[in-house]
Amino acid sequence: MRSMTGYGRADYSCDGINLTVEIKTVNNRNFDLNCKIPKAFIAFEDLIRKTVQTYVVRGRIDLFLTFSDTREKQTDLDVNLDKAMGYYNASKLISQKLALDNDVTVSMIMRSPDVVTDNSVMNVEEFAEVLKETVKEACEKLNQMRNIEGEKLVADMLGRMDKIKDLADKVKQRAPMVANEYKEKLKTRIQEFLKDVKYDETRLLNEVAFYTDRVNIDEELTRLNSHVSQFREIVGANGSGKKLDFLMQEFNRETNTICSKSNDIQVTRYALELKNEIEKVREQVQNLE
Repeated sequence: MRSMTGYGRADYSCDGINLTVEIKTVNNRNFDLNCKIPKAFIAFEDLIRKTVQTYVVRGRIDLFLTFSDTREKQTDLDVNLDKAMGYYNASKLISQKLALDNDVTVSMIMRSPDVVTDNSVMNVEEFAEVLKETVKEACEKLNQMRNIEGEKLVADMLGRMDKIKDLADKVKQRAPMVANEYKEKLKTRIQEFLKDVKYDETRLLNEVAFYTDRVNIDEELTRLNSHVSQFREIVGANGSGKKLDFLMQEFNRETNTICSKSNDIQVTRYALELKNEIEKVREQVQNLE
């Protein structure tokens, strides 16, 4: 299983063409790609998206593309003489009105807005295959990092599943004692209150039976153990983080029920420890793809 957090970078450089693709991912419920690319490459956004989707199922993805073309090529420049004359006349007027030397040069006028326009058109279609392969390489490096992080997360979660199983077993061992202790406490209180007066043993047993049924958590413990097995199966089969996220909700539901039914301080302590471990696993699951 993969983590949703990672980073990958790939560079292409050949014959004056330099292309760099960087991709960064963080956790998100859905696939959310944000491309920051030069305007000339906007037509390739769909290509980039489809390529990334073959490597990333879900998460917040930021992709950065930088490009430079240092090949020698003829430049087609358009000069707006009216604009140039306007800037020059404005400089003369300012010089006269403020009694300053007019130090305007040709190079200064050329740098003024809209005086010189580059009409050269770059044919980006020739870079389509190079772009696709560079994006693939960046995604592969991204997934290498995400795989390593995912393995660490899985190891930690499986360790916590062992703790959850151990705590559930402790609750199961403790649960039968609760009814017996309740029976003895109730019997003692009745004897203290009634003293030598004979009481109805059948009513006592009925009260204990009612209490036992009310605090019975066998079903919850059975389902909790089943959830632990399911969790391990999903992880072992390289399942999705979404499945585990849903399963963690079921873990919480069973533990909350155990807490609500518990009338024993030791069972309550175990249940609170269970909730703590489950919450830690849930946080880890949030970062799995």
